[in-house]
Amino acid sequence: MNKSDYGKLAIDGGEPVMKGVLPPMFPGGLEIGEKEKQAVMEVLDNKYLFRYYGPEEHPSKVKMLEEEFAGKIGTPYALAVNSCTSALISSLVALGVGPGDEVIVPGYTFFASCAAILAAKAIPVIAEVDDSLTLDPIDVQKKITPQTKAIIAVHMRGAPCNMEALLEITRSSGIALIEDVAQACGGSYQNRMLGSFGDCNAFSFQFHKIITAGEGGMITTHDELLYDRAQEYHDTAACWRPGGPAKRFQTARYAGELFPGVNYRMSELTGAVLRVQLEKLDTLLAQMRKNKAIIKEGISDIPGIEFRRLNDSEGDTAIALIIFLDNPSLAEKFATTLRAEGVEANSIFNQGVPDWHVYSHWEMIMKKWTATPEGCPYTCHYHEGETPEYSPDMCPQTLELLDRSVHLDIPPQLSSHHCELIVEAFRKVSNAYL
Repeated sequence: MNKSDYGKLAIDGGEPVMKGVLPPMFPGGLEIGEKEKQAVMEVLDNKYLFRYYGPEEHPSKVKMLEEEFAGKIGTPYALAVNSCTSALISSLVALGVGPGDEVIVPGYTFFASCAAILAAKAIPVIAEVDDSLTLDPIDVQKKITPQTKAIIAVHMRGAPCNMEALLEITRSSGIALIEDVAQACGGSYQNRMLGSFGDCNAFSFQFHKIITAGEGGMITTHDELLYDRAQEYHDTAACWRPGGPAKRFQTARYAGELFPGVNYRMSELTGAVLRVQLEKLDTLLAQMRKNKAIIKEGISDIPGIEFRRLNDSEGDTAIALIIFLDNPSLAEKFATTLRAEGVEANSIFNQGVPDWHVYSHWEMIMKKWTATPEGCPYTCHYHEGETPEYSPDMCPQTLELLDRSVHLDIPPQLSSHHCELIVEAFRKVSNAYL
């Protein structure tokens, strides 16, 4: 099309490309239907809402979910919990992370990835992301100290981290690796499922995630000892123990098996919904990948657009399309103009609007606020060496990339026509600004 063929921008009073409203980004949530209802009603009819017992014996939906999820990811062990935050905390505790330890976390992730470290009584060390918007292995290497106990690799916005580089770092340094797969359930790296690389790995089933029960989480691991310790921590009543509830207080089978924990158990209602959602995962991924391919191909020839680099394009869950533009002001203007055309794109540029996915907005971390005045874990006497310091500009590479980025969600419910109109909107806006 010629420049004049696109017409006036909607932001300037022209007709928007998209006349209707696009589906919101609730991939599995919008697919809740009769099967989920039937699964929930079965639990209610049986009055078996707690995974360990009820008025009558019935197979636990949560236990079946764990077995099915472990098979899907390719690990021998999976432990269902009530959130991804619980999964991260339990994983850290299982790995022995605690007072005096440091854990490296990316500067671009939901705040919970960082908060979990503090909940485990360790100190977060914030590292840069690279142009994949996942952990930058070069900066990770720089941030390692004798106090570093673990690295949390977040597969941000549905795309895998550079697992080859991160595994090389952790293996050579003797550091534990935790995968945060909250936004990338079903993704892969070099034909291996995400959540099967780390020592412990955490998944989310919150309503924005690919499959959902509103809330919920999962831990996966290859290590039986870590599995046992995560079980112990997530269930303070120790009902999971061999022999069932009657054996919950038996003597420890080995050193480090038994210790006080918390209650992060998943309910049978949540497990029932998630078993149905897990059956839908592959279909959801296939549709998002199809939609993203249409959109990406349709705008790939536009000069001035740089696509986010993918460490493994085949393993991308395709929940989002992310581009980089020349500068932050252009990214903000581009995203605002796309929204006027009916395409819900976003830029990170607006520094006045806190985004809890960006470290510079983590005021509680930047100022080291704690629940009690003594300031633990930052003041923990077990911590040797210098305590990490934080500032909003401590990861300039991360901020520079995010400031130039434009993000577009790719719901599986988009039709091919929707995708074609999104392409048209991108081309219309690009024609005006690039």
